[in-house]
Amino acid sequence: MSIRELLFAAADIWMIVVGFTYGIKFIRNYKNYLLGLEWMIVATSGTNFLIYGLIKAGHDSPMYAFAYFLDAFSRSVGITLILVLGLMGVTHRYKPSVPVDIGAFALAGAAGFVLSQFAEEIGTPGKVFYIVVNVLTTLFLAYFVKRLWGIGERGHALWTAIATACGFLIASIYDFVHIPGDDAEHMLFYICALSTWGLQMFTYFRAYRAFDAHNQRTEAAAVNGGAPIAA
Repeated sequence: MSIRELLFAAADIWMIVVGFTYGIKFIRNYKNYLLGLEWMIVATSGTNFLIYGLIKAGHDSPMYAFAYFLDAFSRSVGITLILVLGLMGVTHRYKPSVPVDIGAFALAGAAGFVLSQFAEEIGTPGKVFYIVVNVLTTLFLAYFVKRLWGIGERGHALWTAIATACGFLIASIYDFVHIPGDDAEHMLFYICALSTWGLQMFTYFRAYRAFDAHNQRTEAAAVNGGAPIAA
């Protein structure tokens, strides 16, 4: 195994572990099925991608088609709309109904199918769509950082800003920039991308946990007759 393949495997395993670990915790600790399931979907995508890379399956493999679908699933709706709705659980005390949860994932599934199965027919507009939804998501995440800073969670705010900036950079170059010296399978790009996606899921979970703890302290203070802490 070459150094690049080793780094690729390490980055992918990092993302897989983070996705499954914190996906389960989102569901078990916070009943946040939007973020929990999306984290696990990303981890599943990483698992499929790792096996695909290790056995050197070709583009005609069902694993490649599955990877393409899951990638489109998360880039279109998963780590965009679903991420925003999930984080609103702490920023706005938003608790989506079961139909909303199901509808969000159904929309992601439909978008993933169309954008993966008809990628060549859609062409550049599809690639631009990914960037547009990422920009909109980044704007919400900037608001999320501001809220974290405002409640005194400055460490989490800083790391969330760094992870978001890295994620935005990856999304911006994904379909349009070839890293100098990279190979035909874009190994260098995926080492950076997988590391970044793992960092995002890790950072966003910890920020969510800190925000939820703040909300609980604020609500407890209100119940006990104290003044709520401004958020």
